[in-house]
Amino acid sequence: MSATTLSAVTLTESAARHIAEIIGEPNSEGKGLRIYIETGGCSGMSYAMEISPRKPSDEEFSSRGVKLFVEDRGLVYLAGSVIDYKDGLTGAGFRITNPNAKQTCGCGKSFEA
Repeated sequence: MSATTLSAVTLTESAARHIAEIIGEPNSEGKGLRIYIETGGCSGMSYAMEISPRKPSDEEFSSRGVKLFVEDRGLVYLAGSVIDYKDGLTGAGFRITNPNAKQTCGCGKSFEA
């Protein structure tokens, strides 16, 4: 399935601002938020993210001015997802709201498709 047949991953304003701050660091030209799926975790699949250049197996999107790279094989699981960033007393980090997840674990980093 190609990226044109799937809706893109999007960022909230908070997530975009946080990623832009990280990417704005020296030696980060051409980089974006790379999102991919790993097997494992409490519910069978885990979200993984890194700031990196686009890899050959990635589809490229843009949300709120930030480059997003989604690994081809994870696109079907991540299509339509929204990534937010929370910074609070109970912990800071990215949270993914995934409409394709049948079940998620309590930590929010693992899901079942």
